[in-house]
This record gives sequence, structure tokens and C-alpha cells, in this order.
Amino acid sequence: MGEGEGDIMRGMDAPSDSLAPALLVSMPQLADPNFAQRVVLLCRHSAEGAFGLVVNHPLPVPARVVIQDESSPETRAETELPVWLGGPVDQERSWILLGEDPGGEDAVPVADGLYLSTSPALLRRLTGSTPPRARLLVGYAGWGPGQLDAELRESAWLTSDVTIDLVFETPPDRMWKEAIRRLGADPGALHISHGVH
Repeated sequence: MGEGEGDIMRGMDAPSDSLAPALLVSMPQLADPNFAQRVVLLCRHSAEGAFGLVVNHPLPVPARVVIQDESSPETRAETELPVWLGGPVDQERSWILLGEDPGGEDAVPVADGLYLSTSPALLRRLTGSTPPRARLLVGYAGWGPGQLDAELRESAWLTSDVTIDLVFETPPDRMWKEAIRRLGADPGALHISHGVH
């Protein structure tokens, strides 16, 4: 866990005109290859910018995570957790996404039944047995002021309600198509268009 995650997470209370929480589903006209057929959990959206996590990009191998006990620095635990790429920005940062309230840990709700944490204590607690609705993500998707709004006007993203089953139970290689279908569209019929909303 890196420095500064708390700064991002403190802004989770969304203003009234915020799109968050929502799922962003990338469209073919989105030019950034980092987001080709990606589904992003939009956690924060305001005039200052937006913050989200890609939820359908597992990394090919689990990472060995070394967790050091802050009260006893010589005590270290190792675990192999599946790691997901949360986005192209600051991949030194990591996040724990949970589909259940961790209770008593430093976690913030980001949508109904979804919680986000950067707590080393929670990560240590997950070393024994990782619950099925828990993910370790590295990096994030970030947008500057007005950037996401401009991309939405250009039809680069579709927005959808957040559903836990899509995030945690749909295989990642099928999540993008399933998200499109849930919006009532045929993924195979999508093509690059300009200015169509």
C-alpha cells in the first residue's frame, strides 16, 4: 500500500451531480488501449476529476505480497493473492476491493455492498484465506477536471448501475460483453461512431 491512498478515498462522498458510483463500459471509439473492452468501477466523480478501478483485468500470475507487521517489524507474512490491474495510473499503489463489509477495518463504501480499503491490517487478515469477493488491485484509472465528462460526450463510455454479481461472479474475459448485454445492446454490433449519444 502506498502513500496518499487516503487522499483519494477521502473524496468518496459524491456531490449531487456525480455519476459515481457507476460502472463505465468502454466503447470501441475510446482510443486509449489501456481501456479496450474494459469495465471500470467509478468510485469518485466531481468537478475536480474522477477515480475508478478496472474490474476485468486480472494479471497473469499471482503476486507474492510481503506484509510486515507494523507493531513487530521483524514479523513478516507472505501470501500469494490474485492481483488485478486497476488501471494505468500509479501502479505502485494498491487497493483492496471487497464485496462485503470488512467490519472494523479502514474501508469506505463505494457502492451498495462494495467497499474499498488500503489497510495493511486488512491485507494481513486476508493472508490465510481470501474471501471470494475480495481483490487486490494495483494502479487506478484517473481523470483530470472535465476529462471524463468530455469522454462521455464523445460516447467513449457507457454507464451502468453497479452490480456485485457482474464484478465478482462474471469471468473477467466475459464481463465487458455481459455489461453491454445488460444495457440492452449487442456487443458484436458495436462499431466506432462519432458524436452519437
